[in-house]
Amino acid sequence: MLDLKKLCDNFEDIKDIMSHRSGEYPLDKIPQLNNKRKALIAKVETDKQKRNSVTAEIAKLKAKKEDASSLISEMKVLSDEIKEADSELSKIESELNYTLLSIPNVPDKSVPYGNDDKDNMEIRKFMQPTKFDFQPKAHWDLGTDLNILDFAAAAKITGARFTVYRDLGARLERSIINFMLNTHTSNGYTEILPPFMVNRESMTGTGQLPKFEEDAFSLKNMDYFMVPTAEVPVTNLLRNEIVLQKDLPIKYCAYTACFRAEAGSAGRDTRGLIRQHQFNKVELVKFTTPETGFDELEKLTADAERILQLLKLPYRVVCLCTGDLGFSSAKTYDIEVWMPSYGRYVEISSCSCFTDYQARRANIKYRNNEGKLGYLYTLNGSGLAVGRTVAAIMENYQQSDGSIKIPEVLVPYMGCDVIK
Repeated sequence: MLDLKKLCDNFEDIKDIMSHRSGEYPLDKIPQLNNKRKALIAKVETDKQKRNSVTAEIAKLKAKKEDASSLISEMKVLSDEIKEADSELSKIESELNYTLLSIPNVPDKSVPYGNDDKDNMEIRKFMQPTKFDFQPKAHWDLGTDLNILDFAAAAKITGARFTVYRDLGARLERSIINFMLNTHTSNGYTEILPPFMVNRESMTGTGQLPKFEEDAFSLKNMDYFMVPTAEVPVTNLLRNEIVLQKDLPIKYCAYTACFRAEAGSAGRDTRGLIRQHQFNKVELVKFTTPETGFDELEKLTADAERILQLLKLPYRVVCLCTGDLGFSSAKTYDIEVWMPSYGRYVEISSCSCFTDYQARRANIKYRNNEGKLGYLYTLNGSGLAVGRTVAAIMENYQQSDGSIKIPEVLVPYMGCDVIK
């Protein structure tokens, strides 16, 4: 969440920046609630000081065996007023906290202004879009023809937006996961295999709740949620913890299955592997100091890009504009891979710096070299979305006879160089 003091001290400037974000947020309620809170705190403190003073006076009167009944009556009334004010203060603080949780992060000054994804800024490209001397197929047709993706079986077992992988399709998915994890761990990331279910505190800590509860899969009769991304359990490894500056940056990578209801996305990319309710992903998570946060974002993005470079898949990197920025993010780079069936680039990774927004929600702190405490900066990015990588390989590496060539770096994992 946002720093309350910083928000109130710079309210008009922050309000102006936040006006460029998409959506509407109860920003104006913050100073109103904070002023009520401060007024109540002042009243309660004054009343309690008076109660302490009069209580001492009552004790002196009693010691002298003098009448203190009027003061005792007065203190009963005052105690009731303090109790009522404390109750009101608790309600206001609860409302203030909930309102802060409902407000997104402030975009960094380097983020371009814009309304939606059309205003995102292209930063760089790798390779040119794949060209064919035959009519290429979409990955869902390739997968069906080669009997490595079975959408009908998944629909029978579960429903729409699920996939059964068969034979070399299953092996390709597994190979990509191992390849990604091996690449990242050889680059200084510590591998984590977290639970695939998390509690409400964890979802709140990374910003999924309360705003996006409709997009989450929850468990009946338990206040648990299926992970929408490994960002949630891995970031919460440090919830309520204090780390030392000398141990930063901390770099984790993790594989999880991910589960998303995708509320509000009906009709978008519903065919194939691009938008599934369940999908595999390798996630990169970093914890850094505020001074190094945005430098580490550049490095994290390069680490995610390296996977596509090794796979020799065409992609581009875009900086998201204010109107397309995620709820918790202060700055995001999207990596988009070329998909021939779409005739355009499709997101395969989002790499974000959240500044201290998540750390405040999850109470993640560090002790600097001078011994002072502060909130960490958190970052994460897909390294990469596995199903979308499978789809990109299938479409970009397809051959005229309907087979799929295996990228060179995956051949040792696959044990073959073609799916046919």
